[in-house]
Amino acid sequence: MLANMASSLIEHKRISTTLAKAKALKQFVEPLITKSKNDSTHNRRLAFGVLRNKYAVSELFRAVAQKVGDRPGGYTRVIKMGNRLGDNASMAMIELVDFNEIYNNENVTAKKSTRRSRSRKKETDAETSAPDKASKDKSGDNFTEETPSAPASKVKGKKKAKSELKKASKSEKKVDE
Repeated sequence: MLANMASSLIEHKRISTTLAKAKALKQFVEPLITKSKNDSTHNRRLAFGVLRNKYAVSELFRAVAQKVGDRPGGYTRVIKMGNRLGDNASMAMIELVDFNEIYNNENVTAKKSTRRSRSRKKETDAETSAPDKASKDKSGDNFTEETPSAPASKVKGKKKAKSELKKASKSEKKVDE
């Protein structure tokens, strides 16, 4: 039974079975994948002796061994799927780790982005530009009211607002005269 399940796993890259069978299959197939890294006649014969399926052996030594060449172990993943309706047996999906494109693509994109450096830069730009925009939009007496932001920007914003308030009051006096 394990040989047939291992052949199916190698050919389809993912199968669904009970949790106990998936755990047993993991222990059965991982040494075979380790042997497939070294493509020799002896290792092929050992794998064929266990699997008894020449198509699965050729797939194992071609596609699977090529993908897992640099991985030191942990070639399979067991994911629990809940219970089966008929007999309430716990079901699981066992898959070859390197053949799941969904998980592999997320890891590659996560390594490429460096969010920390960009987010800090944007925050400092937003803090310095917020008081300037607020002071331009507001008039006369309302200069002291500001939007909540970091404490350092409040101090700078108040100093700017006071100086602009003085300038505005001087210009109003000149206009009145």
